[in-house]
Amino acid sequence: MDGISREWNGAEPDAHHGSSGDADSGSGSRQRHRDSLLLSARLKIGDDPTVFDVRIRNLSAGGLMAEHPARVAASTPVWLDMRGVGAVTGKVAWCAEGRLGIALDQAIDPQLARKPIGGGTTTPFYAKPLPRR
Repeated sequence: MDGISREWNGAEPDAHHGSSGDADSGSGSRQRHRDSLLLSARLKIGDDPTVFDVRIRNLSAGGLMAEHPARVAASTPVWLDMRGVGAVTGKVAWCAEGRLGIALDQAIDPQLARKPIGGGTTTPFYAKPLPRR
């Protein structure tokens, strides 16, 4: 073998290389576990009252990556409203090719975004399988 460990340790592959440009922290450390997902959220940038619909591609306790077509300067304050998590604030850590890295002001529990919304005890009629003939 080539001596390179390919074992997954819960961190991003480039975690040992001190990569900067991460949304999780300003320290350049990428040791936090990220959940890859596709989550819709609402985003406000700076003092602009416009609310954008964005898609969050990955999420960790300290940051996230969202799809957003416009360029936004690093350190710009943002507000997001995410299903299961609620309203959070942060700052743009980086912006590239239709994506934003956002460092959150307060840590969140990313598993809240994965919890089911409904608390019902029955299956809605539209989710039931069609009867076979």
